[in-house]
Amino acid sequence: MKFSENDIKQIENHNLTLAQVKNQIQQFKDGVNYSDICAAATVGEGILAPTYEQVDEFIKYFDSKKDDISIVKFVPASGAATRMFKFLFEFLKEYNPVLQSLNAYINRNGLKDLPLFLIALEKFPFYERVLEQIHNNGIDYKSLNPNQKAYEFVKAMLEEDQLNFGSFPKGLFPFHKYNNDISTAFEEHLFEMAFYGSRKTPLRVHFTISEKHKDKFTEEFRRIEERVEAITGFPYEISFSYQHQSTDTIALTTKNEPFRNEDGSLYFRPSGHGALLKNLNEIDADLIFISNIDNVVVKHYKAEVAKYKKVLAAILLQSKAQVFQYIQLLKNEEVTEAQLNEVGEFISNKLNYSISEEFERYSHKYKVEYLMEALNRPIRVCGMVQNEGEPGGGPFWVKDESGRLSLQIVESAQVNKKDKEQKRIMANATHFNPVDIVCSIKDFEGNTFDLQQFVNEKAGFITMKTKVGKDIKALELPGLWNGSMAYWNTIFVEVPILTFNPVKTVNDLLKPSHQLS
Repeated sequence: MKFSENDIKQIENHNLTLAQVKNQIQQFKDGVNYSDICAAATVGEGILAPTYEQVDEFIKYFDSKKDDISIVKFVPASGAATRMFKFLFEFLKEYNPVLQSLNAYINRNGLKDLPLFLIALEKFPFYERVLEQIHNNGIDYKSLNPNQKAYEFVKAMLEEDQLNFGSFPKGLFPFHKYNNDISTAFEEHLFEMAFYGSRKTPLRVHFTISEKHKDKFTEEFRRIEERVEAITGFPYEISFSYQHQSTDTIALTTKNEPFRNEDGSLYFRPSGHGALLKNLNEIDADLIFISNIDNVVVKHYKAEVAKYKKVLAAILLQSKAQVFQYIQLLKNEEVTEAQLNEVGEFISNKLNYSISEEFERYSHKYKVEYLMEALNRPIRVCGMVQNEGEPGGGPFWVKDESGRLSLQIVESAQVNKKDKEQKRIMANATHFNPVDIVCSIKDFEGNTFDLQQFVNEKAGFITMKTKVGKDIKALELPGLWNGSMAYWNTIFVEVPILTFNPVKTVNDLLKPSHQLS
């Protein structure tokens, strides 16, 4: 496949190389590998389920350590709020309040989301703001009939020359209301961090955002900083980063030819949250909490959610301490065979890394090297929630190309649904991934790992998208907590459903975890 001089210049301006782009195109042609899931991870078989007594002990342990380590909260927050209003955009497009009644429209289309939204309008934190916009439009809202009220309310919310909520970064959209104060997801993450951050240093929270929204986030922090610090009693250190342009991938036509914009230039797309691995790798901290921007709760539930953040962190700190202790043991030239076996059992039973069946036949020297390599990796402890019909990847035992079993978070798109056995295993999953992760990315000498060395490059996704009405093929990098962490040491821990409160649609804001009463 030949590229013009202008193409090559565009590729280089994108901080990519021609070889990288050709490799991406080859991936499209070869297809991506499905995960070979062998079994669902369940409680006792890959998922820890701490007792109430253990939970209390873990919390005490973490609280005794947190002031002596550096902690950062890492929040992917580049998503727009657009998808939250999908059914409302459809309503604006299809409904005419003059030609049909609201009830007839709802019944004819069998709608459920729209009537729920309209019945509960006053419970949304943006209700009064929308009414103010309608008033500014010169409309007497109270005098309108129900059909017109619904239509004008949604118009005021979504039209570009009005509030234009669909263009908001999800992190800056109104999520909660406390008396006269409106709180965004961005603000709620700051409040939550106060429950498990160090008391001796500013609370550090890092957001990955779209570069075009940096000024909006910075302005929002200036607006709320004094109030948040007064309420929590802590100073904050907020930082932002953007998805690196060099992680974008070329888009292809359905015939595997480069898709071109109207001006003839190549079309590159952001490659999914796996691209944030570079951003994560630039964080300097002993402990990193990861959670999505929309997974927050109102203040009444924060202490309970924070309890389980501490549990995950304590398990990581204890596991990490044991890993470092065993690494020092392996560096001792007098380490015995019995000690090697002890280390092997820890790796297999605690870090869920399957030891080779040939291990017993290895020489003493190679056993040491093998165990050292298995221990000296980034560590992640991931909360897992029992299935209740919510979307999300799940915890599975996966076999890699060498036959080694490991715990992985696997998305539905990574499984071959045409294989009945694979489909059966996936259907047996008892838990799903709420993106509630605590990780350590430093080695036993305090150096940050090169996280790119622990990625399963073949665990990406190929998806179908549209661009100016045309079908295109898009390549996404291995997901941040999927293939990008494939070769990390992994521990799964059961956490309560209360810790999972995403806002995928605006109606999710009506759930108890997002309402004060």
